[in-house]
Order: sequence, then C-alpha cells, then structure tokens
Amino acid sequence: MLKVTLKQLRYFVAVSEHQSIAAAARSLHISQPAVTHAMGLLEDHFELQLFLRHHAQGVSLTTAGEDLLLRARSLLAHAIELETNVRDLGPGLQGKLEIGCFLTIAPMYMPPLITEFLSLHPQVDLRLYEANQDQLNQGLHNGTFDLAFMYSVALDQDLTSEALIEPMPHIVLDPLHTLANRDSISLAELVEFPMILLDVAPSRDYFTSLFRNQGLEPWIKYRSPSFETVRGFVAHGMGYSVLVTKPEAGVDYNGNALITKPITEEVEPGYISMTWLEAKRPTRLMSAFQEFAKQHFQSQ
Repeated sequence: MLKVTLKQLRYFVAVSEHQSIAAAARSLHISQPAVTHAMGLLEDHFELQLFLRHHAQGVSLTTAGEDLLLRARSLLAHAIELETNVRDLGPGLQGKLEIGCFLTIAPMYMPPLITEFLSLHPQVDLRLYEANQDQLNQGLHNGTFDLAFMYSVALDQDLTSEALIEPMPHIVLDPLHTLANRDSISLAELVEFPMILLDVAPSRDYFTSLFRNQGLEPWIKYRSPSFETVRGFVAHGMGYSVLVTKPEAGVDYNGNALITKPITEEVEPGYISMTWLEAKRPTRLMSAFQEFAKQHFQSQ
C-alpha cells in the first residue's frame, strides 16, 4: 500500500524551498504542527533523515532530502499534468513550465520563442528566469528549472544537452577604430589593441580561448559581466570586444554606433543548447515545448 501522499510531498517541497517549517506552514495556510507531523511521517516511512534542524535558524536538506526533493517535484508535476489532462481531454496544453536561460542569450532569443509558444498554448503558465551558468546548473539539479537554454560548455555528466544553434563569434568595434574598414579581422591583428572582455562564465574562457588556440594573448584592459556595458565601452572607443550574440540594433544604450566584423581565422562557434537533467522524466508539456523550441530555432 502506498503510504506517502501527494499532500506530504507538497508540504516537503514547501519546507525545502522556505528552509523553515514555520514559513512553509504560513505559505500553505495550515498549522505548523501539521507540517511537522507530515515531515515526521515521511522520515519514518523512508527511514531516512531528510532535514537537518538548526535551532532558531530553520532547516536544511540532507543528501537524501535533496534527492527526494528532485523526485518529489517531478512526481507533483506529473500529478498536476494528469489532473489537467483528465479535466481537459482536448488537444490544448496546460500546466506550469519553469525555464532558465543564460543571461546574455535571453534578450535576443527568449521573447520570440516564448510569445510564439504561448500564442499557440495560452493556458500554459510559463515562467522565465535569467541566470548565469552556475545558477542554471544548480537550478536544473534542484528542480527549480525544467529546462535551461545555455552554452553547452563543461556541462555535468547528469545533464542532457541538445544543440540548437551554433552562432559564430564576431568582433565588435566603434566605427572610428583603426581596423574598422577591414572586411574581416585577424585575431593576430587585435592583440595590440585593448580588449573589453565579457567577464562572465563560460563566456570569458571561450573568448580568451579563441586567441590562445592561435598562440596569442589578448590585451584585456577592461572587464564587465554586463553584455550592454561591454558594448557601451566599445561604442565609446575604449577598445574592441569579441561577442557571440549580435543584436539587430547597431548602437549602444546611448545611441553610439557599433560595427561588427567576422574573424579571419577559423574558430570554434558558440553552441547554444537546450539542457535538462537526464534523470528528470519529462511531462507532456515539457516534451511539447522541447519539440517546439527545436523547430523554432531550426527556422531561424
């Protein structure tokens, strides 16, 4: 007989997210003893300690608790999908989908992807979170994100990744730069000029590796984790940059012009991929969005 209930798992997820039984009880609009009792039943059933209790400082998950959290979120998502599908046997999709995206990719690629998907499936509750690579990895592992759009660089072995597009890196200059009149620019020509580096992982390692794979060392004079700050410095004549994302607007926030040039050398493209946890069993909604995303990017 199944002794673990969906209600207990929902309480468990709430405690895990709030790291506090009291806070979880408030969010669930139930009494604190009810949540404490449910957590005790779970630990007794699994014969495992799921939480570490910290006096006056809430709770934290044990390793067993972290594993159960991932499975509980997946099971609850499937339960919600089952209920939705039974209520509505038509072709429309419903449910909640949590999407993560690397922060420099999101502005260009996510608005058209998500608005087109929601125009076809208006009953879907889709949430987008912009984050750095470490946050995306963590979110996939702890179940915060169902899917993430990110660069497929040094991914953990338990993550599955499917390449969507392979944009080529390009050089960004202000129109008055000495090399601005070239059709293409060699990396070897750039090393004597100051570089503004997009200083966020994995971008920083990728861009510097383009030079180092050619036996070159760029002169990095300025760094910023902000894509638009990097473009702003370039537009103000402070140096060049190498980027992958290429906005249609050839100006910075202040309206100063920018130009882009291809790299003369043969270099490795950037790989933008759709990534998810291999152990996560996809819901019908998640599978539908994956297929839509692949077709969307193939049509670009």
